[in-house]
Amino acid sequence: QVQLVESGGGLVQVGGSLRLSCAISGGAFSTGAAGWFRQAPGKGREFVVAINWNDERTARATSVKDRFTISRDNAKNTVYLQMDSLKPEDTAIYYCARTFSSLGSPSPDPAKYDYWGQGTQVTVSS
Repeated sequence: QVQLVESGGGLVQVGGSLRLSCAISGGAFSTGAAGWFRQAPGKGREFVVAINWNDERTARATSVKDRFTISRDNAKNTVYLQMDSLKPEDTAIYYCARTFSSLGSPSPDPAKYDYWGQGTQVTVSS
């Protein structure tokens, strides 16, 4: 049974930082990719960042480029999302996702990910 549990969300002021964590249990940890997606009220799920588990290649949405960074700790089976210079438009529920299939490049397509966490709320106040 694969489980993903996000933590680290909360309320932060504009320009502040937050670090989200996603603890993953189960599965073959040396393969596939992990990603962070977000969903704001009244909007669809949006790709944020993704990382290949073996070679650590990353992909980021243009809207978060140079502000958000994804990383993973293989020993802890945990994925992190470091968010800096936060803006009100970053307010959303943030979801961690994992696939153990080899995708080649880290994918922005949520349909490529097989497992999802419950999400953690991030609110950026102005």
